[in-house]
Amino acid sequence: MPRLMMTTVVFALACGRLASAADGPGFKSLTDGKSFDGWKKSENVDTWAIKDGAFVAHGPRSHLFYTGDDKPFVNFELKVDVMTEPNSNGGIYIHSQYQDTGWPKYGFEVQVNNSYGDPQKSGSLYGVVKVFEASAIDNEWFTEHIIVKGKNVVVKVNDKTVVDYTEPKGAQPGDDFTRVVGSGTFALQAHDPKSTVHYKNIRVKRLD
Repeated sequence: MPRLMMTTVVFALACGRLASAADGPGFKSLTDGKSFDGWKKSENVDTWAIKDGAFVAHGPRSHLFYTGDDKPFVNFELKVDVMTEPNSNGGIYIHSQYQDTGWPKYGFEVQVNNSYGDPQKSGSLYGVVKVFEASAIDNEWFTEHIIVKGKNVVVKVNDKTVVDYTEPKGAQPGDDFTRVVGSGTFALQAHDPKSTVHYKNIRVKRLD
């Protein structure tokens, strides 16, 4: 490989901008691996840090919302590399909206939990489709791959399909959480002070 090309690749990897070749064409990185540019923290802003190119959630409840000018997202593939430390809980929100405090009201939470006490494990469409067996383990990176097409939501953990949900006709928003397929942005969850979750290589591809 020519020296200039090699240097470019190394730099891109360090910044977290280079999608895996396995992702295929069309994916765009939503992070630069070194700042919170394009993202906005809710309550307890000190809960979030950046380490080795990853957003690290550790502290009181907080959510990190994507605020780039290319939102909202309707149909898409989203891939996030995640690592949980033991007994940690987190989440990845889709079709969400920024809010200052509380659990996000809009959209769906895709669960991040391999050993935390909540029975809904990684990949669950929280409160809608419950996955009771963890498909990943703590202290190792795994990938959550979320595909939304029309009213269908598929969640894969390390290429294993754990959720294939089609919203029933006539589904209505609940009083506390909408949990209906629509449009919106993405968010990452810091669940509680005892949990530590790392999120990196956040990339998305729009679908027709």
